[in-house]
Amino acid sequence: MSDVADELARMREAFEQPTLRLLHQQHAPLVLTIFRLAFGRDNQPVPTSRLHHQVETYLGELRMAGVEGLPSGTGRELCLTWMRRKWLIRANASDGDGEVYVLTSSAQESLEQARSLARERATLSEHRVATIVSAFRRFNSEANPDRTTRVTLLNDEINRLRIERDRLVDGGEMPPASEDYMAEGFGELRSLVSALPSDFARVEEAFARIRNDIHDAFRADERPAGELVDDYLARIDQLTTATPEGRAFEGAFPLLRDEDLLGQLRADIAALLEHPSTDAILSEADRRELRDTVKLIRAGLDRVLVQRNRATATLRSNIEARDVNRDRELERVLRHLEGRLGTWYAATGPRATAGVPLLAERAGVDHLRERFFDPSEERVPPPLEPVDDSDGGDVSWDELRAAGGPSLTDLGDALDTVLDPMLLPGPATIAELFDSLPVHLRRPVEVIGLLHLAERRGLVDGAGSTDVVTVRPDGSTRTLRLPTVLTRTTPPDDDPDLPEDAR
Repeated sequence: MSDVADELARMREAFEQPTLRLLHQQHAPLVLTIFRLAFGRDNQPVPTSRLHHQVETYLGELRMAGVEGLPSGTGRELCLTWMRRKWLIRANASDGDGEVYVLTSSAQESLEQARSLARERATLSEHRVATIVSAFRRFNSEANPDRTTRVTLLNDEINRLRIERDRLVDGGEMPPASEDYMAEGFGELRSLVSALPSDFARVEEAFARIRNDIHDAFRADERPAGELVDDYLARIDQLTTATPEGRAFEGAFPLLRDEDLLGQLRADIAALLEHPSTDAILSEADRRELRDTVKLIRAGLDRVLVQRNRATATLRSNIEARDVNRDRELERVLRHLEGRLGTWYAATGPRATAGVPLLAERAGVDHLRERFFDPSEERVPPPLEPVDDSDGGDVSWDELRAAGGPSLTDLGDALDTVLDPMLLPGPATIAELFDSLPVHLRRPVEVIGLLHLAERRGLVDGAGSTDVVTVRPDGSTRTLRLPTVLTRTTPPDDDPDLPEDAR
């Protein structure tokens, strides 16, 4: 009996994967076209609002072009549908500015399959056969367990390379590579380069799954934290060593650490792109894709490292937030509830119900004390120490007043007298007014009071400044500089409000 049933089961399982499900669905050409235009060749993340708008714009242009059978719904609804089918992932932007959409590895593989089928390439060529033979030869020389065989293979390769080098040094003929040979070689290089984003995406998704599993494991609280850490380390080691995408991820590290190897890669790419046959084989987009190979590797590596750091940060934060005492207290409460529930089950029937409120009732307390009795606050304060004031003498009211603030009442009366238009014109500036005041109103502090009153009355601040001499209560003097604040704005002779005898 044949294995057709088992093979059919395997094929059905394969078609259930997101990659083949995307290629097999009705709107596959449309979805792949939108993904290709929106995310570009580099599969860069796209902000959520922008992708919603782009999807609606593309659908509107297709409807205007007369295309029928387009899916219905807004751009947001279609993007959410593609997320449920595991073709898109919504994640936080690397710069923390909103959310972005990212193509899953399955969507990237579907795009690569569609691109490879759309390319025109020969199914059999000299380059393809030579590449296959060379790959098997190199693989055998690196993996053959027999030491003698491995040395023989290396010697043969050394001899072949030495003969070719000597032939070129002696001026031997250099047959140019045919256009078909170059086209096949560039096709294979593009296939290898275009497969890198999906490989990196699979590693990203694997780290994202590990991070979610860590969250779920700590939330379930069924295993010790040490066991979870050991499991995390084992999965990380298995991810980077036991899977093809993990090995590709680990293989990128030596490339990025070796500057000489990076320089050699850039030089080889530049030399191939400058080949005379390149212009007829590659488009400008293909040339740009090959030229950005190192950039593509760096970007994929950075995204993988971000996901790995997030998984590590999740593990660390859960370990730091884990409170053993609180966990034990919660466990005791849950066990007590479980025991009371068993007692209730034993005394009730199979259809009995219990009215358990979802939230606890609010306590009917009008006021809660914030401070409690403190014996130290109820002690009698110590008696005051006697003070001998026999040497202090009596202090008069005038002496106390001289040590106080400005005399605003007296200063205000003096200023109002100067500003009265019915009286003879007095001092034209605040400085002149201060100099005309009695000695007890010419203390340094009176200057502040006088300026305050002038500001309250809206007097004009003229240009410059004037020095005034202040007198302290002890008779000492101090010179202060005041701004030139005018007490009138028109000359006396031109003021119509002044009486005749004051002109």
